[in-house]
Amino acid sequence: MPTTNASKNALHKVLVIEDEGDMCILLNILLESKNVKVSHVKTLLDAMLFLKEEQPSLILLDNRLPDGYGIDFIAFLKANYPSIRIIMISGVDAAAEDVALEAGADTFLAKPFTKQKLHHSINTLLN
Repeated sequence: MPTTNASKNALHKVLVIEDEGDMCILLNILLESKNVKVSHVKTLLDAMLFLKEEQPSLILLDNRLPDGYGIDFIAFLKANYPSIRIIMISGVDAAAEDVALEAGADTFLAKPFTKQKLHHSINTLLN
């Protein structure tokens, strides 16, 4: 059938909540081949404002942000936008993985992560 690939070819919206410019650029490069529309915000407040206007399929959420912790933001996301999938990314605290997953993140990527791990996580969550 010609429509069988329609869902595979659908454009997914991804929101990156990350305050480090280099990491935003890297994630954009890694995601450009994944048939996704990537938007970036640098703070949790900006993320809340973005979510009032658009609903991404997936959020890549850094933990340490200028106005709070991504781990604390997970509960807000799950309560208000339960269909959005969440990949928590952090390079600071190894214990953050357990806390993030318990809070409701769908998966956790420790920095530095490989392109393959990122793509595998996205493919698992969006397909």
